[in-house]
Amino acid sequence: MGKSRFLWLCFTFLKLTSNFRRSSLSRRSLIIATVCVIYLFFVVLQVGHTEQHGDRRTDKDKSRHSRGLYNVDINGALPDFADLHTGASFGVPTRSNVVYITLKTKRLKPVHIRGTIRPKLRRKVRRNKTANSYFTQNKVGTLERGAGQIRNNIAPRSSWKNSRDIDYKSLDLRQKSHEDAETDSRISSIRIYSQMAPPWFSAQDVKTMRFLADAKILRMKEVSQGDIPSLFIFEGETGVSPANEKHTKWNSVCGGQCGVIHSPVDNAEVFAFHLDRVLGLNRTLPAVSRKFSFLHDGQSHPVVSWDSSLYPEGLAAGWASVRLTWRQYQSSLKLRCWHKNNPKPDSGCSTIHHYEWSILALFDFLLQIHNRLDQSCCGFRPRREDTCVELGLHAQCLDQDHIELANIVHRGHDPRHLVFTNNKGFFDRNEDNLDFRLLEGIKELPEQAVSVLRSRKLREKLLQSLFLDQTYWESQGGRQGIEKLIDVIEKRSEVLLTYINAHGIKVITMNAQ
Repeated sequence: MGKSRFLWLCFTFLKLTSNFRRSSLSRRSLIIATVCVIYLFFVVLQVGHTEQHGDRRTDKDKSRHSRGLYNVDINGALPDFADLHTGASFGVPTRSNVVYITLKTKRLKPVHIRGTIRPKLRRKVRRNKTANSYFTQNKVGTLERGAGQIRNNIAPRSSWKNSRDIDYKSLDLRQKSHEDAETDSRISSIRIYSQMAPPWFSAQDVKTMRFLADAKILRMKEVSQGDIPSLFIFEGETGVSPANEKHTKWNSVCGGQCGVIHSPVDNAEVFAFHLDRVLGLNRTLPAVSRKFSFLHDGQSHPVVSWDSSLYPEGLAAGWASVRLTWRQYQSSLKLRCWHKNNPKPDSGCSTIHHYEWSILALFDFLLQIHNRLDQSCCGFRPRREDTCVELGLHAQCLDQDHIELANIVHRGHDPRHLVFTNNKGFFDRNEDNLDFRLLEGIKELPEQAVSVLRSRKLREKLLQSLFLDQTYWESQGGRQGIEKLIDVIEKRSEVLLTYINAHGIKVITMNAQ
């Protein structure tokens, strides 16, 4: 069948060509012209169909993109930023003063971290045996190499050893290479992509964070007293006139705005600052993470804002702090000191307002900071490498009533309110080994902080807040590392909410005056 059809087509084609050759020249020209016209007609039709189909596809693509992640509003505003490296993506904010991070769907099965986060192995450093040492321990470790450069550029130790107030060594960094001095302030590590920072930060907070992270360092000092570990303080380019200084005595330590450099192992200071602001407590000093070119260790160091009002009698005299034993502290909670009326002189009350203890207890429980209310580690099972065991403080738990509280600090001009310093939090504490002694005697907790915990928005707010500090974000492993830290705090907040319900603790508005 197929063969006969092929033969027929061949016969027809030969007959047509034979007739075409026999026809006259004019007739052959007319046939060729007709074939060309028909061919052009079909070509034009095909081109028009192709263009029409392309227009429909373009419109369809536009409509599909307009329904995507970055929706275009009426004014045609586009999203500000998308962080492809950290996994955090930004949509168009519904409010102009918040940086929003779009969150993935909450895990159906939350990550269970036994012991929360395994602590990093680090070399043991010989600690000072002074029990009431008020400086952060283990600061000197990685700073020793940078301090060596400072010591090589100062006068001999004998020239300042006889000072009655403090011993300090200073280095004008302008003597170093100009390029090295400018490296730290070339690009800001505080990332704020909307018009304003998140609402839990004040304008002064943002200003201080930018100074600590970006200011060009003019002078570096190592301040020490006796055998207490040194403080490394840098002075930025923003200066304050001595005539405007309330504490003119401090010009010898910090003539302008300064920051205190801590060891990399104290990075919890930065997380503590953000948690404090998210919960609305506002009791910590601003802290950021920063790398310093003159330290040559390549690590990010927490830098805390210097506040001279914490030392009204001079650095040698120490912080403006309150001395209380555990028994006196529990008695002040029962008496509700300074809640409504001034207590009697013989009541044994300190100057701290009653609400301040509740704020402190909530904050310390979430971060498991025990060096204020429980420096002897009586409320949990400490490890052999913990400070309280190495210094022999844990043995004092046999007589708990006479154990003194530590690091209860206030500003010299404001004895009613606490300032949370030396916030050495622990993220590696097992959930069955939490320190509930921190909550003992507490009958009320701040409503604003508890409402954040109950709203289930703690994770979202902490992500938005911590994302601002790029150096800290990257030092913790990006979003994945930050999520693990927040997992720990979320789990502890659930334990705290259960504790509140089980013990009938009141949640009230606290405006301590």
